[in-house]
Amino acid sequence: MDRTANTSVIIWLMGVALMVFVMITIGGITRLTDSGLSMVEWRPLIGTLPPLTDAEWMRVFALYQQSPEYQKINAGMDLSAFKWIFFWEYLHRLFGRLIGLAFILPLLWFAFRRQIPHGFGRRFLILLILGGTQGAIGWWMVKSGLVDDPYVSAYRLATHLGIALTILAVLIWTIADLKHGRAILPRGHVAGVIGVLAITIIAGAFVAGMNAGLIYNEYPFMGGQLVPIEYGYYGVSDPFENPASAQFHHRWIAVLAVLGVLSLWFRARKAHLSGVNLGLSGGVMMLAIFGQFVLGVMTLLYQVPVSLGTLHQAGAAFLLICVIWVSHGLMRLK
Repeated sequence: MDRTANTSVIIWLMGVALMVFVMITIGGITRLTDSGLSMVEWRPLIGTLPPLTDAEWMRVFALYQQSPEYQKINAGMDLSAFKWIFFWEYLHRLFGRLIGLAFILPLLWFAFRRQIPHGFGRRFLILLILGGTQGAIGWWMVKSGLVDDPYVSAYRLATHLGIALTILAVLIWTIADLKHGRAILPRGHVAGVIGVLAITIIAGAFVAGMNAGLIYNEYPFMGGQLVPIEYGYYGVSDPFENPASAQFHHRWIAVLAVLGVLSLWFRARKAHLSGVNLGLSGGVMMLAIFGQFVLGVMTLLYQVPVSLGTLHQAGAAFLLICVIWVSHGLMRLK
């Protein structure tokens, strides 16, 4: 494959990665505005257009009025307010379809032109499967809130976010492979840092799923002590079903993530790779981790306003990009 073709593939994947990043941000807004249960229909192949007539708006509003969320939480909501929450969930689903098209159509074109880089076909297939699975998991998540207890399952929310971030990480690693040459998969210290960061983000998803950011709006203490009094009430399932414990874990695993990223930065400073400026990417990574930590504390202290909550979720995705990029550079040293 010539360099021009390879560059075209890199640009395509960068565009898809940017769209996935935006999608994760939109997903955060959808959750923070309590918009995720506004569309009670699952129409993956149709329904691309929003309601365009008053009659269609009344139809979808009537469907929502039959949902447990409307009856138990939003009873009395008018059509104007419904349109606002519908917009975010509609945008979230529409953008997911657009990402699918942005990935599949160029992939078919590159395959037709025989411009798929050698050895990358399997990885593109994995991305395709992950993307399709993500759409189904999104509806599986929404369905968990269309029941008597109108709240999305924290387990399913964490799964949905986890797969989105996995897709983003695979895209970034693939871009780095194509741009700088293949690296071995993360292991040892590098894999450990990525793992701690992933656990921190997933712990944050459980905080979001249980609205745990609305309690103990202080830092570093929780009710005047480091460990909340409710800690351990639910036994084995406590980290996943106890809001106080979920917030406690997210707080302190985040500290481990900061230390882990700091250790990665020290390694990056010592690395000397021709054509790779790990000093610059490492510096951006450090700005990202400290910015994310401060954002997390501010989001908690101000009781999760939409603006800060959205920035915190976007910050997690951006930090992951930085860590994956630096990790790729370090693994090329092996």
